[in-house]
Amino acid sequence: MIDMLVIIALAAAGALLAGLLGLPAVKALRRRSVAASLFAVSALSVLAMAAGTVAVALEMFISVEDFHVVLIVAGVSGAITLLAALWFGRRIAGGSRELADAARTVGDESGFTAPPDPPTAELAALAAALEDTSARLAASRERERALEASRRELIAWISHDLRTPLAGLRAMAEALEDGVAPDPAGYHTRMRVQVERLSGMVDDLFELSRIQTGSLELSLVRVSVYDLVDDALATARPLAHERGVHLLDDGIVRVPVHADAQGITRVLGNLLVNAVRSTPADGTVVVSARQEADRVVLAVADACGGIPEGDLARVFDTGWRGATARTAPPGTAVAQRRQQGDSGAGLGLAIVRGIVEAHGGHAQVTNEGAGCRFEITLPLAVAAVPALAG
Repeated sequence: MIDMLVIIALAAAGALLAGLLGLPAVKALRRRSVAASLFAVSALSVLAMAAGTVAVALEMFISVEDFHVVLIVAGVSGAITLLAALWFGRRIAGGSRELADAARTVGDESGFTAPPDPPTAELAALAAALEDTSARLAASRERERALEASRRELIAWISHDLRTPLAGLRAMAEALEDGVAPDPAGYHTRMRVQVERLSGMVDDLFELSRIQTGSLELSLVRVSVYDLVDDALATARPLAHERGVHLLDDGIVRVPVHADAQGITRVLGNLLVNAVRSTPADGTVVVSARQEADRVVLAVADACGGIPEGDLARVFDTGWRGATARTAPPGTAVAQRRQQGDSGAGLGLAIVRGIVEAHGGHAQVTNEGAGCRFEITLPLAVAAVPALAG
């Protein structure tokens, strides 16, 4: 028992001494290549093992030949261990360099491509994280380009839509000032119409800016879906009558929602006005509302002729206009109305999406029959009552 304790003590002492002597070298290499660090740690382990073995062999008073055998075994084993450590270290270092070179492409147009067969699980995880980051950067870059294109398009449309009424106002004001207006009262009426149009555009821009900056404040109350739709229909009926468009109710579920009544009325109003203006005379606009689980789906279907599939994803983008996206044939009444500027500056549907999403809802559009179907979802009010007939 005593001899065994002595052997353990000698082995520990030899290994500790070797470790203390090699520790400064390991510390000095900690910021160097991973291959050098791995080699230094392996060399320290081999030296500690060899020192412990030699100390025990000397204490046991073995023969010279046996002592030489011990030295040979320790030396060969240590050399193989160091060669293996050097090989693994160089492989890991090479994988790290490849990954570092590939990481420089994160954010480039070409995208990031991870090196094949990373030598360690940690490098593989890092490569996957960089690949994910590169994909998110590419998606963000695409969104930025889309937003920039939308911004340029919006500025172009706004400039056009402002220039037209302003030019008309200037001409009418000059005619009134020079006393050459054949119908001053009619001129005043048209001027008021143009001013109201400009005021509406300014209101839309202000509302959109609040939505995009996150400063839109909602006054959420418990309100009946039926009342919201009824108010929107009452507002749209005069325009529908003027255009010769029929407004139909395809069933409005009577359930309460938790919403900003003024905001949702504006949303429905925008959808109805767009639908009426895009539907030819004697056409039909259908409004409906149904309950789906804890949501209410409100829909407005028109007879606009449909939207090209490639434009469906852009309908709610800022600056998108029905005049360039809807498929009414040239020369038709619908196309003529759009050419006269009925589609606005492309802000209405962007405002619709912004207000609906601020409610935690969703807005979408699909082609259906002879036109389009716009749908918005809103959350039911807490402890909503069952749907009532009516």
